[in-house]
Amino acid sequence: MREAEHALERAPTIFFSAGEPSGDLHGANLIDALRERCPGVRCEGFGGERMEAAGCRLLYSLSRLSLIGLFQVAVHLPVFVRLVRQATQHFRERRSDAVVLIDYPGFNWWIARRAHALGIPVFYFVPPQIWGWATWRVRKMRRWVDHVLCTLPFERPWFESRGVAARYIGHPYFDDLRRQRLDADFLARQRARPGTVVGLLPGSRRQELENNLATQLRAAAHVHRRRPDTRFLIACFREEHADRVVRQLRERFPGGEVVGSYEEGLRGGWELPVEVCVGRTPEIIELSHSCVTVSGSVSLELLFRAKPAVVLYRVHRPMLLAYYLLKRVPFITLVNLLAGRMLFPEFVTHRCESAAIGDHVLRWLENRDAYEELCRELRELREQVAEPGACTRAAAHILQVLGWVPPLAA
Repeated sequence: MREAEHALERAPTIFFSAGEPSGDLHGANLIDALRERCPGVRCEGFGGERMEAAGCRLLYSLSRLSLIGLFQVAVHLPVFVRLVRQATQHFRERRSDAVVLIDYPGFNWWIARRAHALGIPVFYFVPPQIWGWATWRVRKMRRWVDHVLCTLPFERPWFESRGVAARYIGHPYFDDLRRQRLDADFLARQRARPGTVVGLLPGSRRQELENNLATQLRAAAHVHRRRPDTRFLIACFREEHADRVVRQLRERFPGGEVVGSYEEGLRGGWELPVEVCVGRTPEIIELSHSCVTVSGSVSLELLFRAKPAVVLYRVHRPMLLAYYLLKRVPFITLVNLLAGRMLFPEFVTHRCESAAIGDHVLRWLENRDAYEELCRELRELREQVAEPGACTRAAAHILQVLGWVPPLAA
């Protein structure tokens, strides 16, 4: 582990690189924790609107480039090349005291490499899940990253056994979840409507939505045919995602007038009782009996609220083949990995598995004992792993390694 050669008497300058909305969220919370300990810390780099609101000077809004698949990466390759050059020039001219990377490994390996070559300490906060697939990438971590801040209990021994300096801090998602304040008016309006709610969570990436939504809607229709008392809320991250959802609904269920707004839940005269909502994922999970979701960190939110879910990740055949060739763990869902067993049924497939997905939801709707037992198991797991304070611990470790000494009180 590389330690600072001398204590920093001035507040440090830290360069962040975070892609995807989840990275933007974790980056913003870490910046808040850093500022609480060191009010003068300067944060800059690549991130998103949440990090900018927390006080990070954005050089580029990287969180909007949430890409899946080699084709999408290839299309945006000139952008990534330009950003790597921009970061390298920034390191040389402004000399950051540290670089903090948040997930997004394809791009962040290059940032780590350039920063390491210039002698800047590199921290990986929310490291990529290289223990799960393509484990050979640990060589990159060992070569270019000085400190890995692990979010899952089993990560630290895995990294340390491979020669990587690691510290377990807990998952920062639980920090944000404990601070969430649900919209009481939205909850009251929804609870006043009849029907059992099933949540559909198609993801925050455009490609996830395109690949998974059709299967989720078919699964919802399968459930509704057997249980007409059910209704469905679709969680969208942005309005542009919601617009795509509405277009798919109109293609699949033509006819009817669309009423309401994304804020209160856009409804339509579709054959399936579906509402489309923007920015309401926490409320939808809270309202739902159970959910159909894509794989991702949202599974931790489902765990936090102890809500059963079926996990879907539909990909094209080449991606599926690569997944099975490279994977090194039995599950793709974080909740299942933490539990060491299948709590959330998983469907990683290139086919439409809507009937099988719907059958899991129907079982929970029709077998109250099985449903309550799963909820109990989720609550027990939550008590074991949902420890708050990850961002506070990460901030303290970063500042300690940098040797920053707080000024004496006047």
